[in-house]
Amino acid sequence: MIFEEKRVNSRKIYEGAILNVRVDTVTAKKGHAHREIIEHNGAVAAVALTDDDRIIMVRQYRYACDRVVLELPAGKIDRGEKDPEAAMKRELKEETGYTADQIRYLGCINPSVAYSEEVIHLYLMTGLTPGEQKLDEDEALEVELMPFDEVCRMAETGQLSDAKTVAGVLMAKAQR
Repeated sequence: MIFEEKRVNSRKIYEGAILNVRVDTVTAKKGHAHREIIEHNGAVAAVALTDDDRIIMVRQYRYACDRVVLELPAGKIDRGEKDPEAAMKRELKEETGYTADQIRYLGCINPSVAYSEEVIHLYLMTGLTPGEQKLDEDEALEVELMPFDEVCRMAETGQLSDAKTVAGVLMAKAQR
């Protein structure tokens, strides 16, 4: 049987706009241990697929890894926002300008199970209509339409480094 840890106490050490950090004391097999946990409202990402079988991708500079990353359109679920699907529709419109007639839930992933509570909900969006981007003030990204098969190959061969993108693309491929 696997030992399950239980929280004994918790202390918040940082509160931010996107995440909080806390330190929990938990029961451990030999007494107690400390766990540093990132609290996050969650996020959404879309495999937005055009009628001609292209995926809408975005390229943007990501400060944390100090490089431009090719990824699926995505965004955080705002505090108080209860419906991940509504968040995904909003984020697709903001980042790419597109709206979708059909949306299908692919599943969810936990990108960092050792230290984060974040859950990313993944969607397949089709029946797309182009429109105008409505980027946040601090966003700068380029929209790129790429053949579905090419993006799948990139996910399968390690050419994509973003975890939500790899998971979303492979889930969409498996469910198509």
